[in-house]
Amino acid sequence: MSEYILEIENMTKDFPGVRALENVTLKVKKGEIHSLCGENGAGKSTLMSCISGVYPKGEYEGKVIFKGHETHYQSVRDSEKEGLAIIHQELALSPYLSIYENMFLGHMETRFGIINWNKYIHESKKYLDTVGLKEPPETIVSKMGVGKQQLVEIARALSKKTDLIILDEPTSSLNDDESEKLLNLMLEFKKQGITLVMISHKLNEVLKVADTVTVLRDGKSISTYDVKNDSLTEEMIIKDMVGRTLTHRFPERKSSPGETVMEVKNWTVYHPDYHSIKVVDGVSFYLRRGEILAFCGPMGAGRTELMMSLYGKSYGSRCEGELKINGKTHTFNSARSAINAGLGYISEDRKSLGLVLIQDIKTNLTHSSLQKISKYGVVNKQHEIKEAERRCKELNIRTPSINQYVRNLSGGNQQKVVVGKTLQANPDIFIVDEPTRGIDVGAKTEIYGILNDMIAAGKSVIMVSSELPEVLGMADRIYVMNEGKIKGELSNNEATQEKIMHLALVG
Repeated sequence: MSEYILEIENMTKDFPGVRALENVTLKVKKGEIHSLCGENGAGKSTLMSCISGVYPKGEYEGKVIFKGHETHYQSVRDSEKEGLAIIHQELALSPYLSIYENMFLGHMETRFGIINWNKYIHESKKYLDTVGLKEPPETIVSKMGVGKQQLVEIARALSKKTDLIILDEPTSSLNDDESEKLLNLMLEFKKQGITLVMISHKLNEVLKVADTVTVLRDGKSISTYDVKNDSLTEEMIIKDMVGRTLTHRFPERKSSPGETVMEVKNWTVYHPDYHSIKVVDGVSFYLRRGEILAFCGPMGAGRTELMMSLYGKSYGSRCEGELKINGKTHTFNSARSAINAGLGYISEDRKSLGLVLIQDIKTNLTHSSLQKISKYGVVNKQHEIKEAERRCKELNIRTPSINQYVRNLSGGNQQKVVVGKTLQANPDIFIVDEPTRGIDVGAKTEIYGILNDMIAAGKSVIMVSSELPEVLGMADRIYVMNEGKIKGELSNNEATQEKIMHLALVG
């Protein structure tokens, strides 16, 4: 028998106006962790979608050979029956169902047409324990944050008897501790004989767990490395990914913060459903002109809830406390009022809260600034096209046309559209929640450059990030949160990963 569980021969896949894959060849050995790396738009997710039946046989050219025979999958259900499971980067859960219902949806057994719900509640608990999710199985998925929903996705994949698991950016929504646990789980699965294919932009994680690494660029397979025998380094992967050497991942800038432009005092936010529970508890902080201020902490610390509540009370049943901008007290009751006061906000969940996926790039880019391209309530189409094309060029959004639907873009290019939409409103204070989640190293550097350009123009940035190297590389000051409270403050000069984690866990 072949030593390879999965073989891809000369795969080519076209979308309207663009070739996503061109003659890609890939071989995955049984029982290994094989990592797929590449820039956003390189074709990684498209390749995995072809393998797993998201794109059925006939919609692509080439062969997929799984466990020794050529596949002809017409749906994901077909691949799951043969022991192949895929976890997508973007969540694919029903927000109105519970955790256990999502886990077993589509493969529940019945007796005389009746489902034994208690059986599946009980079974779900062992998989939730495996991924470290402590929520009750009956919890409705929409009541949890993005990170916890990602863990449900992983538990769902584990609940299926699989020989090969494809993970598309599995740790993108997890903090360092949770990522570490998942990586260790992957190594444990490998010991059990399960083969894993991991798509990831976190190269340190790739080198930690992967046995083999394949790099894609512009829809083509560029190189394949044996991690140990080839002494693979991050620099080698990056060079193949972007076609050049990146010397500085965090662009240099001169930091000289000025006067205070935003001040928050005793800010408290109550849970949207359980009105007596404080999600943010008495938080106070300040932001200076020309400063990047970072908020970090474990998942569930209240960072995202804090930022959303400040941005037009977009989260919580009620908010208490004082918010001042340039010395003036403000009460924002809508996102529009916050935009008008000079606030911009990028959500961690771009699909649900940042984009209208069924509209084109042009429309998405101008959503938050229609007054700039309209007169008497009528949009100037030529002005709209001009502005959209300018933003696409400025942010290097890879698309054949500004009329392309946003849903057809890669995750990284979708994120750039969200950034462009927010910049189009010309905010003085830019709140960015996980700005580089799911973005490759080249695109990350571009986003960092945009933030630095805003600082150079005298604007201010609040950055929420779970990636501590990013925080240490970009921030002037750092607030550490946990359990809805600020546990400590660090300057860039004194901050280390160890100090941040100590403040988060001990205070």
